Amino acid sequence: MKKTFVKFFVLATCVFAFGGVSAQKFGHIDFAKLFVVMPGQDTIQEKYRQYADGLRVQMEAMQTEWETKITDYQAKSSSMTDLIRRTKEKELQDLQSRIEAFQQQASIDLQNKETELTSPLIERAKKAIQDVAKENGYTYVFNSAEGLILVAPPSDDILPLVKKKLGIKE
Repeated sequence: MKKTFVKFFVLATCVFAFGGVSAQKFGHIDFAKLFVVMPGQDTIQEKYRQYADGLRVQMEAMQTEWETKITDYQAKSSSMTDLIRRTKEKELQDLQSRIEAFQQQASIDLQNKETELTSPLIERAKKAIQDVAKENGYTYVFNSAEGLILVAPPSDDILPLVKKKLGIKE
């Protein structure tokens, strides 16, 4: 009886342990290739360019102001009193500090603008990838743009399926 129970227990364990295991299906996609062909990409690039151009114009105006003031200072410094010279030097230092602060803030603002503009498109792409993976039984989908996948069968590349889902023509 004890041997029968042990055999039954081992058989039941095997059935439960291996019965729930199913084959996992892996897919891959080059997210960068998908992103550049998505509708709306040209609008995002144009808005980003306009924003960057506005910052560049402001920066150029500040630099022109600094160059004008430094040229004026150099031309007139020999005839200035010590008080006026120190005041002009302080003005130039302050303007230089403002220019540097503007450059740093502009860099941060450009990164934030890029994130703001691309986030909806990225989310739409991710949703399409998730939908395609679910519809086609993929358990995992890897981003092949990262270069982490060294070997993969072309049949597991879901880029064409995601493009179709998003209405992107080849």
